[in-house]
Amino acid sequence: TNGTQPCPPWTTHYLCCLCAGDLELDCHPFPHCIIKNFLGSETFVENLQRELLELNFHEKSNDLYKFKQSDDLRKRTEPHIAGLRAALFGRFRSWLGEVLGVELEPTVDISCAKYEYTDVLLCHDDELEGRRIAFILYLVPPWQSSDGGTLDLYTTDSNFQPQSIVKSLIPSLNTLVLFEVSPVSFHQETLLLEWVNPVYLDISYQEQIQEEFEDSSEIQLKDFLKEEKFREVREALRLTQIQWTRRGPPNKRCYEAASLDTLPQCVSACWELLRSEAFFLLLSNFTGLRLHYLCPADDDDDNKDEEREDVLDGKAMGSSTESPSSANTSREKEPSTPVCCGELRRWSHGSYTLLHDAEAARAEYALDLVLPFCGADWQSEFGGFTCYVANEEDEELLTVYPEDNSLALVYRDKETLKFVKHVNHKSSSGSANSSTYGAFYDFSFVYYE
Repeated sequence: TNGTQPCPPWTTHYLCCLCAGDLELDCHPFPHCIIKNFLGSETFVENLQRELLELNFHEKSNDLYKFKQSDDLRKRTEPHIAGLRAALFGRFRSWLGEVLGVELEPTVDISCAKYEYTDVLLCHDDELEGRRIAFILYLVPPWQSSDGGTLDLYTTDSNFQPQSIVKSLIPSLNTLVLFEVSPVSFHQETLLLEWVNPVYLDISYQEQIQEEFEDSSEIQLKDFLKEEKFREVREALRLTQIQWTRRGPPNKRCYEAASLDTLPQCVSACWELLRSEAFFLLLSNFTGLRLHYLCPADDDDDNKDEEREDVLDGKAMGSSTESPSSANTSREKEPSTPVCCGELRRWSHGSYTLLHDAEAARAEYALDLVLPFCGADWQSEFGGFTCYVANEEDEELLTVYPEDNSLALVYRDKETLKFVKHVNHKSSSGSANSSTYGAFYDFSFVYYE
């Protein structure tokens, strides 16, 4: 079943579970629904089984699966197959859309699979373009787990790869199982809706942002987080006992980075937002970069560098001064998979980063992101702004000043470096009642295609 614009009311909390009679709705490890006794008539079920078993089945076999499958059932005229199709395509589809909060399209793909001794379907994500909900109606004899054929649900790791089985569903006669197959989970989409200013979730506005970004390779998105979320994080950064570690050595950098396991809940949630799969997709829409597998691929990978140069038009900016191997840095990486590394940083009098040869040697194409929490009274003369410069040249390409709740995105090439200007004594001369007295904070991430 295909669909768009999910905002499922029963998945607003990713651990929610609802059981009522023959109906079970569960969000762990991802949203799925189990309906026992789906068809109300045992006679109908028996006749449906008979009609299906009389169909022609084609053997399908590769590295992932081995089973027999019928042709598409959408045009079959047998009365019970047609009756099932009418139920699934009509009122049930409408009900499903209401329950899940998903605007489903009328397209429903339906076929019959027959599994026999030694047949198998291995771990997969069921992802097809446009598919939103997958369903299985079991028409099996009395069954137990020792017979095999369980539907195993997996958790995923930080790279969204299957990790471990946390739930196994045993096939049961006349039981319908539905589950999400969206590339970005309901929970992750809810995360964006909860945190990000709605204007930045509008597709047409994202297209405008991408046009501007492709012209200049940088952009600042003001009021990026919802105001209440931004204030909550800002207050937590100032008032809670986060453990900060000085980053060095002093001939390269001097600032503080937060220990991630000491972050208060709202700050940790903001961190998770910036590294979530949904946010990778959002950044792809902002920038046109391939930070998510749904984004269009280059027709010719050999021309990738040339195409990037065309986009950058000689104005690509800086490479990261953070060391991904740091204990305070989180990094996720798989071959050919978009990845990110990031830090939550605190800048105060005496903080800075410097240009150095090792940084230039490992420079590569990447997208820099900075989200500051600096207070309205932070001034440029205090320092703490980021300068992008051409490697081995004095030319300054861009300066990004910290601004409250303004998401800065800069695409850097291999010949550009960056540094953060020394925070001077003026930063500590303001009022002690200031929201950022003597210091400011930022989330700093680097994203790689």
